[in-house]
Amino acid sequence: MIRVGIVGVGTVGKSVVKILEKNKDIISARAGKEIVVVKGAVRDLNKKRDVDIELTDNPYEITDSKDIDIVVELMGGVDEAYKIVTRALENKKAVVTANKALLAYHRYELQHLAKDIPFEFEASVAGGIPIIKALRDGLSANHIEAIKGIMNGTCNYILTKMALEKVDFNSVLKEAQELGYAEADPTFDIDGYDAAHKLLILASIAYGIDAKPEDILIEGIRGINSLDFDFANEFGYSIKLLAIAKKIEQKVELRVHPVLIPKSQMIAKVDGVMNGISVIGDFVGETMYYGPGAGGNATASAVVSNIIDIARGGKCSPMLGFKRALESGVSLASFEDITTKYYIRVRVEDRAGILESIAKLFKEYKISIEYMMQKPFDKDGAALLLSTHRCIERDIQKVLKELYSREFVKEKPFMIRVEE
Repeated sequence: MIRVGIVGVGTVGKSVVKILEKNKDIISARAGKEIVVVKGAVRDLNKKRDVDIELTDNPYEITDSKDIDIVVELMGGVDEAYKIVTRALENKKAVVTANKALLAYHRYELQHLAKDIPFEFEASVAGGIPIIKALRDGLSANHIEAIKGIMNGTCNYILTKMALEKVDFNSVLKEAQELGYAEADPTFDIDGYDAAHKLLILASIAYGIDAKPEDILIEGIRGINSLDFDFANEFGYSIKLLAIAKKIEQKVELRVHPVLIPKSQMIAKVDGVMNGISVIGDFVGETMYYGPGAGGNATASAVVSNIIDIARGGKCSPMLGFKRALESGVSLASFEDITTKYYIRVRVEDRAGILESIAKLFKEYKISIEYMMQKPFDKDGAALLLSTHRCIERDIQKVLKELYSREFVKEKPFMIRVEE
C-alpha cells in the first residue's frame, strides 16, 4: 500500500482525493499497489472540505510522519512551500507538486536535494496535458529546437473573446472574473508571469537552462485593443500570448509575450480557456499537445499520474540530469538579440508629411515595412498600423523610442512581435 499525505486540500486537493477514491480499482491495477490518502493539511480546520480524510492544520505532521510515503504539495506560494517540500525530501519522502511558482525559483535546488528520491511535477505545467512526460520521455531522442505554448487559459479566453466579439479588454476581463476564469487580482495571469513560470520548467527539461523569471522577457496582454485585431484579421494573423523557448546555435531564447501568429498554424487555432503546446524536435519535427490547462480535475489527473508512476517504482531526475547541457555551452540569449518581424500601432496627428517622416526613420535603422494600414482614431488623428520585415529587437526598440519623441505622435507606440 502507498500512503499519501496532501498539503493543501483546496480545489485540486479535493479532486485528487476524489479521483483516488472513485477510480480506486483501475488505479490500483495500473500502479500495482493500493494508493490511499491518509491525511491532509489545511490552513483552516473550520472550513468544510467535503473529503473523508483526517485533516490537520500542521503540514509538518505530514512531512514528518512515518506513516506517509508520498507528500503531495498543493498549497501554492513559494517560501512556505519550499520549506515544506524541503522537509519532506530531507525525510526521504517522495514528493509530487503542482506548484509552478515554487519550481520557477527553486527547481534545481529541490532536484539536487531529492537525488534518487522521486520528485515529480507534471501538474505544474498545462494542467491535464502530459507535456513534461512528453519532453522527458517521448521526445528524449531529440534535440528540442523550439517550444511554443499557450499556457494560460485566462489570457487565451480574453484574447479569443476580443477577437470573435470585438469587445474591449476590460469588459472581457470582468466577464472572465465573473465566470471564475480570472482571479480578483488577475495580475499574475494577464501580465505573463504564470506562463513564464511554466516556460522555465519546460526549458529546464529541454535545455538545462537555470534561469529565473527576472532573467527573461515577460510581457502581458493589457495594451491590446480592437485596432490590433483589425490588422491581424486583415493580414491573416491571430493574436495569442505565447511562451517561447527557441534554441539558436548555443543560445536559448526564453520569452513570454503577445504575438501575431499566422492563422494557418495549429497553435493559432487553440481558443478559449484551452492550452496548446507545440514542440519541435530535430528528428521528429513538430508535435502538438492540446487540452485543459487548469481546473481541479485536469490538474488532479496529472498529480495522480505522478503518484502512480512513483507507486510503480519510478525514480526520475527530470532536471538534474539535463543540467549538463548548460555546462557544455548552452546559455541564455539576450532578448535584445531577438530577430523577428514586428507589428506597431502608433497614434499620430492626421496631417501631410507624417508617413514620409516615419518611413525615413525606419529607413535610418535599415528596417523595411511589410504591411501598413490606417484607421481613423479621432477627429484630429489617425492610427497607423504597420508590420516590419525581420529585424533585430534592439533596433526596433530604438525606433519606438524615437517615434515617441516626435511631436506628431500622440501616445506611446504599441508593439507586438510576429512569430512565424
